[in-house]
Amino acid sequence: MKYDIVVIGSGLGGLECAHLLCQRGVSVLVLEREIQPGGCMQSYKRRGYAFDTGLHYCGGLAPGNALHGIFTRLGLMKLPWQHLDPQGFDHVTIGDRDYAYAEGYEAFVDTLAREFPRERKGLEQYASDMKEIGSHLFDAIKPREADQFFATSVFGRSAWEYLHETFHDELLINVLSGSSLKMELAKDTLPMYTFVQGNNSFVESSWRLKGDGSMLVDSLVNDIRHMGGEVICNAGVRELVEKDGRIVAALCENGERYEGNIFISNAHPAVTIDLIKESQIIKKVFRNRISRLENTYGMFTVSLGLKPESVEYFNWNQYLYRRPNVWTYFEDNEPVEGVLISCRCPSDDSRFTPVIDLLTPMPWNKVQQWENTFVGHRGQEYLDWKSKVTEQLITLASDFIPNLASKVDVISTSSPLTYRDYTLTPKGSCYGVRKDWRNPMLTLLSAHTPIPNLFLTGQSLTLHGLLGVTMTTAFTLSEIIGREKAWEILQEEGI
Repeated sequence: MKYDIVVIGSGLGGLECAHLLCQRGVSVLVLEREIQPGGCMQSYKRRGYAFDTGLHYCGGLAPGNALHGIFTRLGLMKLPWQHLDPQGFDHVTIGDRDYAYAEGYEAFVDTLAREFPRERKGLEQYASDMKEIGSHLFDAIKPREADQFFATSVFGRSAWEYLHETFHDELLINVLSGSSLKMELAKDTLPMYTFVQGNNSFVESSWRLKGDGSMLVDSLVNDIRHMGGEVICNAGVRELVEKDGRIVAALCENGERYEGNIFISNAHPAVTIDLIKESQIIKKVFRNRISRLENTYGMFTVSLGLKPESVEYFNWNQYLYRRPNVWTYFEDNEPVEGVLISCRCPSDDSRFTPVIDLLTPMPWNKVQQWENTFVGHRGQEYLDWKSKVTEQLITLASDFIPNLASKVDVISTSSPLTYRDYTLTPKGSCYGVRKDWRNPMLTLLSAHTPIPNLFLTGQSLTLHGLLGVTMTTAFTLSEIIGREKAWEILQEEGI
């Protein structure tokens, strides 16, 4: 059978693209190499506990917010979302002082201005910049504004410099950066756009699922199948076949060949290009450019299944730092000095959380000695190292949850190596290709490829995370069906 659309990879971007295209009545096939769909949105089980691999909380889901309209279109607003505490959806603790992020621009400013009264003007400017930049989330598909989108100065401005031009208090800069473990805080490269856009939707409103992330994946997959699309797992693509300047088929590791008119890859751009073994269109210079793009760092995660009624649920995200070195703490050797403590919302009416995740950034050089190993076969030295990092994270988190170690029933850990092996992301990158304000046109990737019927989607293109992937989904859709039609679809949901 030949399909109208073949999507490679069932991460969030691939599933969102498939869902929106199925709504248009075309035949869609999604190919996934793993045994279950979802990429880093999926959940997995250990001894009765469901652990998330990537989804911890989400911003901008209230009516009128950044993602409400498109999530409505995708059927995701019907899921049980828990509204995080508006008076403090994020808490950043540095040393022995705790600072809260309040929901809404005015409340956000007022709450932090009470701690930093001399910085109110800067906080008002920052809130104004968040609101302004956030209002242009989908500009790249607006017919009259698309051409100006990537030329905007916010892509060519340093986040580090922007913060130091806006604020005078170094502690406040650390506080404002403290929840940005959800992005790579790289002084030399991080664009102002990435920093501001990545934080804006959470200030609009913050949410987490009442349960694990598989609900989001299952919702998209079930809808796709209900609309006539197919999602096939254990079907890793090993080659994209080019003929007469177009991709005509995907050859899979299971021996199957799937033909299509249009192909969308949710895999990392470098992985996608490597799938094209022979090409008259893809030149060596393009291959080299994509393969040489730098990638963001990875993440070390400790997922804790907790003993019954041992830890009360807290309705916010807790960021904990030993020192005000938020931009550099992950570069230090040991012990771990910063952690995000993410609390699973109970799916029932219990006051207690069943799962807590501890996350800390991890550059590739900390696991590089094991890069030629694979899951389950890395050796005792690696296991001992993971145990040491796990103990450090639990010890640090115990400053917020006393005696945490005694409350734990099950521990599951992952490193950048784990992420690399399961998602094929180079060096276990957590946020895809590193965006660089000094060269935005090189590091901001288009959904286009040199092959006219092969398109890209996912976090490596423009912006990472759930917000960025969903934004990029709209960009990819607009390249396939046209900007005008894509914009009409978004406007139907009030975007």
